Amino acid sequence: MSAIQQPRPGYNGLLKPEPTLPSESYFSAAAFEAELARIWHRNWVYVGRAGDLAEIRSFRTFRLGSQELLIVRGDDGELHAFHNTCRHRGSQLCTQTEGRFKARLITCPYHSWSYSLAGELVRVPSKILPDGFDKADYPLYRVALSEWRGFVFVNLATEPEGMPSSTFDPASGDLANWPLEELVMGHRFTKLMNCNWKIFWENFNECLHCPGVHRHLSELVPIYGRGLMARHDDPEWERHAGSDAPEYAGTLKAGAETWSADGRAHGPKFATLSAHELAAGQTYATHLPSMFIVGHADYVRTVRLRPIGPEQTELTAEWLFAPEALASPGFDLANIVEFGVEVLEEDAAVCELNQRGLHSARHAAGVLMPEEYDIKRFHDWVRA
Repeated sequence: MSAIQQPRPGYNGLLKPEPTLPSESYFSAAAFEAELARIWHRNWVYVGRAGDLAEIRSFRTFRLGSQELLIVRGDDGELHAFHNTCRHRGSQLCTQTEGRFKARLITCPYHSWSYSLAGELVRVPSKILPDGFDKADYPLYRVALSEWRGFVFVNLATEPEGMPSSTFDPASGDLANWPLEELVMGHRFTKLMNCNWKIFWENFNECLHCPGVHRHLSELVPIYGRGLMARHDDPEWERHAGSDAPEYAGTLKAGAETWSADGRAHGPKFATLSAHELAAGQTYATHLPSMFIVGHADYVRTVRLRPIGPEQTELTAEWLFAPEALASPGFDLANIVEFGVEVLEEDAAVCELNQRGLHSARHAAGVLMPEEYDIKRFHDWVRA
């Protein structure tokens, strides 16, 4: 332990043991409701790609805790988000999860109050209207929506702070050279994990588990096989500061080009990437609490989290490609997707393992090791 107690300058790791969040925060119903109110309902949350709602009148519903939202492409071509609630007596407006409205109206299935796609109340079937009733006073409950480079975010706060573009984790990588707006969906994978949402983020923020859990990933990214995420995670990083070997630099193994089963790119590489970005193999951008994006040489991968309950989290991963890549003859989508799904399945399994163990009556909290400095940073964000 002497190397950790006396680390080289520039070392990323924690210098003393740090407590984790209380165990009950991962399964308590009260803690879950507090986090919904204070975290999930006050931050920008990723809901999907703008291309999924490309047509006028197309819609999708999205549930966040007890709140169900309706997102629709209006006559003006813009996306709008509302609570999926009629202003009459609170009925659910739209019962389908996605589709396209037949008319240019959103009509409540209960008493037929009808709204424009921009949310204004335009028709009430009552024979007469009471004195003082003004349809302009009863629009749908609007929800803040913002598009960032083809990604759609919503925010339930009355006055949201910042915008999605300004609220990425400051430690995130720069995705400016990836043509995010132009990419299209190649594959979507959804899994219900039996764990609290925070456990997935904790697992994401360390690689101590990588050698024992991710055999193929640790072969592809050799520094992960050392239980580290980056060069400066090693307390003696200066000994190899000049080495470009993957196990020290954090790049892909020799000869590999991207995250795939065989390490090869299976479509044209993005021409806009720098030599450094191509060599790195993966560039992460994190947007708490709901998603992260990974830029690879030939595609982009996103992972979205949605809290279902104190001990259940929905994970949705999307693989995004240039349209010409998907259309090219012999394009091997499975080679890419199967590798990514393997990693996610492995992560989900250990997250569920973690969740089950937290119920011990003796385990009030855990302790963080030096390599788990990013978990400490995540915990501080949650506490704040």
